[in-house]
Amino acid sequence: MNAHAARAHMTIGDVLGRLRGDFPDITISKIRFLEAEGLIEPDRTPSGYRKFSHADVERLRFILAAQRDQYLPLRVIKEQLAARDHGTDPAPRAPRTLVAADGTTTGPDVRLTRGQLIDGAGIDPGLLSQLEEYGLIRRIGNHYDGEALAIARTAAALGSFGFEGRHLRAVKAAADREIGLIEQAVAPLLRQRSPGAHGRAEETAREIAALSVKMHAALVSSGLRESLNG
Repeated sequence: MNAHAARAHMTIGDVLGRLRGDFPDITISKIRFLEAEGLIEPDRTPSGYRKFSHADVERLRFILAAQRDQYLPLRVIKEQLAARDHGTDPAPRAPRTLVAADGTTTGPDVRLTRGQLIDGAGIDPGLLSQLEEYGLIRRIGNHYDGEALAIARTAAALGSFGFEGRHLRAVKAAADREIGLIEQAVAPLLRQRSPGAHGRAEETAREIAALSVKMHAALVSSGLRESLNG
């Protein structure tokens, strides 16, 4: 890499394009959240726009990989980054063990203790209590599943924009309504006695859910465009 390339600056959109191949769930909100938490410090133009360097992108790769592969909380990742910044190798850490019912460490069957969920999502116990109070996260017996981890991480990212658990009740209500519609759509399949009917119902439900998410995103995007440009 020549000196000019090393100094090249990228927009936040450029950064998304570089990272999404390895981290498809990365969003602008996630990058802003990591900046708010002090893990990255991109330069700014005089007008306030972020300017990312190649070093910033590699730093983001390190953070995202540590979260995805080792389930490290942000506190520990920040310690490791500080060690790297001072030219010392961070102490190696074994991957966090999230014990699933079938012995795997990913997927809907993941079993998390309360402490593992809090650390894995990088949230405080108070936020988890709020999410449980408003029905966004439910404990299954004595553990939480992988979906709870995804919800907690998303809630943490939204928290950087001032959202609290109580603000997410509308999101939960909308999701419940969508679930009801999907259940109605697949009910005829579930009543069938033919082999594979239940599997077809599950596949159909997943497909409808994916389309529903796309529709929701498009409607929100359209509504915001009209509001912001109106």
